[in-house]
Amino acid sequence: MYSILFNKMTDIIEEIQQIQRQTEEMYIHSKDRELILLQSYKDLEQPEKKE
Repeated sequence: MYSILFNKMTDIIEEIQQIQRQTEEMYIHSKDRELILLQSYKDLEQPEKKE
């Protein structure tokens, strides 16, 4: 039972990694690349310090 679960999870992880690589390649080769800096949840929770 656990070997079936382990094997399936391993297959799914490998598939996700492959999809990530594919989408990264798509991004690298796209002409309309635009980087957008997003704030993290941690940054949103802490107010900015004013000097």
